[in-house]
Parts: sequence; structure tokens; C-alpha cells
Amino acid sequence: MIQLGVIGGTGAVELFERPHEEVVDTPWGEPSSTLARVELKRLPIWLLARHGRPHRIAPHRVNYRANIHALKQVGVTDVIAINAVGGIDPELVSGDLVLPDQLIDYTWGREATFANDADRPLVHVEFGRPFCAGLRGRLLDASRQLGLAVHDGGCCAVTQGPRLETEAEVRRLARDGASLVGMTSLPEAVLAREAGMNYASLCVVANPAAGVIEEAISLDEISRVLHQSMGSVQRILEQLCFSISSDG
Repeated sequence: MIQLGVIGGTGAVELFERPHEEVVDTPWGEPSSTLARVELKRLPIWLLARHGRPHRIAPHRVNYRANIHALKQVGVTDVIAINAVGGIDPELVSGDLVLPDQLIDYTWGREATFANDADRPLVHVEFGRPFCAGLRGRLLDASRQLGLAVHDGGCCAVTQGPRLETEAEVRRLARDGASLVGMTSLPEAVLAREAGMNYASLCVVANPAAGVIEEAISLDEISRVLHQSMGSVQRILEQLCFSISSDG
């Protein structure tokens, strides 16, 4: 039986009322926030605020291991990550929704595995396709049923943050084959794979990446776009939950 968890980026978790919140301890310390258990379309789901509540934890300081372990501990089987990203592909415009199918890791110094001491044996997880095809398919079906346009596929470059990228860095990412750039998909995705959980990312294009258009990036505009786009994210999650609960 599917037990859904949602790891929200900027503004995503605030979409929902949280009647029940639970503090979960993990061997890797505290997760970014309490876990909130809510019900969408008769389906109970768990929400976790990746950057804390209030938003205060930089991408490179997120305790990704604690977050994934906490969700696993409450029984989550399938994780949907909501990620704010920059658009490298000039065809992507602010407010677009994307379901990426590939990742490139440009981060450094992050704790990227559960298997890092003698008590937890080394494991080599298969990671050729970092996102779960079945969960991506469900999200695509939900968006199509709502008549919402979602780009199917794309490669997300994951950078260290919290600063945005230089124009030269974005040109490099484009040469490497990236169409999106974000800061939080890794090591989150690989830790979910190690934990045996299905994982997919629903990305909101918050802005064109540096140099893609002539105008400078406006942080105020990023906030406006994300706030405006979260309604569509919420509708897709609700439709997905309706579909899962209807399956019995």
C-alpha cells in the first residue's frame, strides 16, 4: 500500500493545514522540521519542510539523512519532492512545472549515504535513473487529468548554494546537458533510493538561470512566481492523492 510523503521547498508545505504534527528522532539527528500528517482526498500523507519552519536552513546544511530516515520511520513508501529551480533551457519560462528524469551532482561536502561507518555496511545502489518511473507517471497522469501543462523530462544540475549561479557556470551546466538547476535534489534522491523508497521531483521554474535572458534575476520576482505556482502544485498533489485512494 502506498504511503505518500511530500518534502516541500519554498512555500510548498504552507499550502496545507497541519492538524497533527509529530517529532521524530533519528540516528542522524533532528529532521528539518516536525512531520505533519494531513489528509488529501481521503489519503493520509506526511509533509516535511526541507528548509525548516520558518525557512532558515540553507541547502548545503539540510540534514537530508535525518529527513529521509524520519519519513521512512513513519511508513512512507513514496516521496514527492517539490523543488524550486532555475531554467537553463530557454524554452522554460518562469512558472513552468517540470518532472525531471535525470540529475547531475555539483555539490560537495554533503553527507550523501547512510552507509558511512562500521555499523552500516557499504552499499552501492543502482542510480542510473534517479527518479521512479511509476511515481513520475502518476504525477504526469494527475496533471493531464487537470489540464495542467507539465514538462515531461529534463536534467537537473544540483549546485551547492545558497548563492545563485554565475553566467559562466550556467553555460557550463548547459554544455553538460542540464536543462534545470537547483540546490536540493541531491543527496535527497539517492538517500531515498538507499532507503528503498520511490522518489520523484516536481519542479517549479522560479526564474530563468543567469544569462539565459538579459534581465538580472530578481529575488522578489522569484518569490512572486513561486507563490503563484503553488496553487497548481497543490492541485496536482490532490489529484494524485485522489487517484491513489480510488485505487483502494
